[in-house]
Amino acid sequence: MVMNFDEKGKFYTDWVSKYAVQATLQTVSQLIRGTLHVRDGERLKDELDRDEPFLAVTDATVVDPEGRTLFESPFLAVRRSQIVWVIPEPTKSRAES
Repeated sequence: MVMNFDEKGKFYTDWVSKYAVQATLQTVSQLIRGTLHVRDGERLKDELDRDEPFLAVTDATVVDPEGRTLFESPFLAVRRSQIVWVIPEPTKSRAES
């Protein structure tokens, strides 16, 4: 991993830290369940607003309107312009763990 420092001592790497968010995405034609990856210190909305044509979804499951699985994939690139809505799955608090 390459690491660079600026004059203030801040470091930069070519590796970006992210955290996983389980979510359900509705596109214009499919419902997708999977994991989105959000940069540390940012919100899910910030990730969705990025100026990139595709959003990466890992451990993706595409389902039909009746809830039947159409296919599963360890990686799926979803065109951002086709996303209608996104719902993050509830996460357990530390007290529930």
